[in-house]
Amino acid sequence: MPVDAGNGKASEAQRRLQPGPEPSDVTRLAIIGSCISRDIWRIVGRDASDLLYISRTSLPSLVSARPEGLVLPEVAPEGLRPNPWRALVADLTKQALNALMVHRPDRIIFDFIDERFDLLSIGGTLVTRSWELETSGLDQQAALRGGRTIPRLSMACDVLWQAALNDLAVILSSSPLAGAELILHEAQWAGHYRTSTQEILPLEDGSLSLGGKPASRAAHNQCLIRYQAAFMAQFPKAHRIAAPEALRLADSGHQWGLSPFHYVDDYYYALDDQIQALL
Repeated sequence: MPVDAGNGKASEAQRRLQPGPEPSDVTRLAIIGSCISRDIWRIVGRDASDLLYISRTSLPSLVSARPEGLVLPEVAPEGLRPNPWRALVADLTKQALNALMVHRPDRIIFDFIDERFDLLSIGGTLVTRSWELETSGLDQQAALRGGRTIPRLSMACDVLWQAALNDLAVILSSSPLAGAELILHEAQWAGHYRTSTQEILPLEDGSLSLGGKPASRAAHNQCLIRYQAAFMAQFPKAHRIAAPEALRLADSGHQWGLSPFHYVDDYYYALDDQIQALL
């Protein structure tokens, strides 16, 4: 039976939220998204000390309850770097919303590139079936083993995502974050990449994979379009930022490797200009 992420999840999440300290005069930002937004600070060279970065999660997981009986190791399993491990722990233990409340950002940037992973339904809650979860082996723990996979590109996932978006709207409007400005980074998977010799070559679908499984750029881009449209319908006052299509190029020399969402540096500079104009 499908999990109804919209049934009581907002109030359940609200009960776990604790107000943070009063905000200072310094502009505080948060990202609920992926490295495509976080890398703006790294590539442009801006100070990220007042930036909260929440990644490797999905809205249905973000507003869900912690799985019962979950036990986490004290150190990251072999194969996981510290930052991805922290993101996985936050997704499983549902710490992200509390961290957001404590941070008290003036502006929250959303991007949905990490909304590419399947969901795992277990015991009336949801977690993100990320590469990190599978690499950690925690999906074989009793608290998660036997969960039902909800494919990202399925209608069931769309329904759960919309319900979670509705819950998020309730949480934001009835919390100390009600005054925060929202920024939507409208992103798409790149169809071409730039080589070290500045050639522009097609990034064929056959070369794309998620966790070793084939992935369709067109299908995931359509999913992103649906999510972005739903977000703007829910939050019509949100600001929209997007890089020019000509800059939506993958970079073969990117620090994190060649991927349809690891872009050339000019992409990040263009986004930085738009963000700074909103501050």
